[in-house]
Amino acid sequence: MSQAYCDFCAALPANTPNPNKAYHDTEYGVPVQDDNRLFERLVLEINQAGLSWTTILNKRPAFQAAYAQFNIAAVAAFGEADIARLLANAGIIRNRRKIQAAIHNAQQIQRLQQQYGSFKNWLDAHHPRSKEAWVRLFKQQFKFMGNEIVSEFLMSTGYLAGAHEKSCPQYRQPEKT
Repeated sequence: MSQAYCDFCAALPANTPNPNKAYHDTEYGVPVQDDNRLFERLVLEINQAGLSWTTILNKRPAFQAAYAQFNIAAVAAFGEADIARLLANAGIIRNRRKIQAAIHNAQQIQRLQQQYGSFKNWLDAHHPRSKEAWVRLFKQQFKFMGNEIVSEFLMSTGYLAGAHEKSCPQYRQPEKT
């Protein structure tokens, strides 16, 4: 996202039903400590591919319900019946590849948790690095990872700069670990 996103959100009235303002002002670019919240952001970014972020934010409560509040262990245990349930859920994005990626990625995060203690620790162990190096790393570890998905995930969680322009009141430097 860019200055246009910051300008767009700043222009929205305080009491707007548009979910972008609250997301921009309270979540976008803010470091995330909890593995399940990191997983949520990863799944939402995967599902945004080809769609608008507004659509994803509007569907967020349905995603939370459909994906067991983004409990990594629960999603990692999803099977064919869960995939069928998700494909039938009109409240979320019904794309088999995105659903399968979410399940696979939850399983992969569990492996990283075993090795590093947490998904966050794994991210911190590789921070800082260039966007290109992050993309290569994510493509090695996870499914449905493209440049934009990785970049937005890392910007939205405070690992890469670019979530906000310096002129935006929400601007912050990525954390150094």
